[in-house]
Amino acid sequence: MTATQQRSIVAPGRRSRRAGEKQGIGARLLSVAAGLVLLGGAVWLQTLHMTDDEISGPVTYTGAKGEVVDARRFSLRLDSFTAAKSIQSGSQTIGTDNLFLVVNVTAKSSLKPYHLRQPELLTADGKRFDATDRVNDDLTMAMSWVQPDIWKSGRFFFEVPSSALAGAHVVFGLGKEVIVEPYKPEVEVDLGLDDEGARKLAASPQDVYSTDQK
Repeated sequence: MTATQQRSIVAPGRRSRRAGEKQGIGARLLSVAAGLVLLGGAVWLQTLHMTDDEISGPVTYTGAKGEVVDARRFSLRLDSFTAAKSIQSGSQTIGTDNLFLVVNVTAKSSLKPYHLRQPELLTADGKRFDATDRVNDDLTMAMSWVQPDIWKSGRFFFEVPSSALAGAHVVFGLGKEVIVEPYKPEVEVDLGLDDEGARKLAASPQDVYSTDQK
């Protein structure tokens, strides 16, 4: 009888400890779940204030003229640039009231071939200029395959006012694909033109830049 009474006294104590342990684990799980809900809510609220471009925009890798910029899927180096009053291709010469900016680049891919899209020129005050459509695409690097581990050189052409040169950057990215992909890499290169450098470049452009030259 005594043994039975001892067991009956001890047993509730064990059940009580196990119940307490279960309650402790449950409370911790509830705390973790609540934290995840709060975190998810914060991310959702932040997403509400983001534009479509911010949500699915590119990942930008930056560098300067002459530097190899590694954007993971492709690497690019802006080798040189020059200004011209006109562009000559074969028997055709194209003039402008502004300036032609000719940008020479070298690039390679990492895993598979890509096309580079026509770049943009980004000014110091945030304006963007597309590459000119007055020079045929087949004269630019946009028509060349950028191959894995093989450096390929080419050029792109802009038609811009001289006021756009100081502090300008050029932004390069991959060509469009069938499936729209967020966070595609792009390379942004600082031309290194301060006010004085921009004035010198604009004051002494080539009369004619020939696309026949290598």
